[in-house]
Amino acid sequence: MVVPDEVAFSLRVVTMEKDLPTAQARNDQVVKSLLALARQYQIPPTKVQTGYINVSQRFSDEEVTKKPPVFLGYTVTKSVGIILQDVSKAENLLADIFKSGVSTIDNVSFRTSQLRKHKDQARAMAIKAAQEKAIALTKEIGQSIGKAYSITEDAPTYAYAQNRSISNFSGSAGEESSSEESTIALGQISITARVTVSFELK
Repeated sequence: MVVPDEVAFSLRVVTMEKDLPTAQARNDQVVKSLLALARQYQIPPTKVQTGYINVSQRFSDEEVTKKPPVFLGYTVTKSVGIILQDVSKAENLLADIFKSGVSTIDNVSFRTSQLRKHKDQARAMAIKAAQEKAIALTKEIGQSIGKAYSITEDAPTYAYAQNRSISNFSGSAGEESSSEESTIALGQISITARVTVSFELK
């Protein structure tokens, strides 16, 4: 069990206008505010990334309106990923994201930056546990284990603490989340290693 030391925010900015340049400009404005927010929190540029960009046309639903489709506007969607390495600032950053105009927070993941180290530790613990279990089992039948002749590792796993997708934040939500008492509990990440060890019997 590992205490997370970084938080990954997966964000989505969606704007719609009948004029495409206007929709694009509004979208760019929100994305720029997010990038400025990252600089404000001293997040390195390598920890901020804009992902997919999508432009589509929206029309009214003919089945709902019982009328021919009407053009509603152009929808511009951009994704932004931010990794915060100071988890003590996670709640404040989240409150500021609420106010930035972001349409959706797809995910907030609390994770570890030293995953390889913890995977190796979990693997070593698993091998030791396999040996101890083999010794205990063979003792029950009056035998002992010899050298290991086969070791197989399943794909290691880890569980990030995550929040589900949240859409359409209001300014008041951000103000409430910045109260004196923290509403974010870091908890712990579970990192698991599973190995199968075959020993000779004596």
